[in-house]
Amino acid sequence: MRITVIGVGKIKERYLRDGIAEYAKRLGRYCKLDIVEVADEKTPEHASEGVERLIKAKEGERIAKHLRDDAYVIALAIDGKQSTSEQFARQINDLGLHGMSHIQFVIGGSIGLDDAILKRADYHLSFSKMTFPHQLMRMVLLEQIYRAYKINAGEPYHK
Repeated sequence: MRITVIGVGKIKERYLRDGIAEYAKRLGRYCKLDIVEVADEKTPEHASEGVERLIKAKEGERIAKHLRDDAYVIALAIDGKQSTSEQFARQINDLGLHGMSHIQFVIGGSIGLDDAILKRADYHLSFSKMTFPHQLMRMVLLEQIYRAYKINAGEPYHK
């Protein structure tokens, strides 16, 4: 299985870069992992809805360049479906069983994802109704993908 994580913005904090690198290393025995960073736009304080739409559209264009027609796209979205780690593991496993060899996860910037990207996505996934920093979500997502592979392999980890 090939997993691609497409995220808006660079990871600035060292502890997050280290955590992402650790989970990327661990995932190496289960899948081919690619992490793609696209440039983020500066969002002015108290930006209007129109300005935010323009920012999301620019970021969305950058994301769209990396989306593949043959991939199953999962967008992280606060209004997406929530699942347990076991359900998430089953979803990844089922995609593979149904011939899907490439999953792309998309994490938007600080103001979310453009509507065009959300429409392109095959599935909307929410980790919580809470808002998290998009940089942190990259590490959390990789941890959950790793946990899913451990669960699917019947290996201890998920407790």
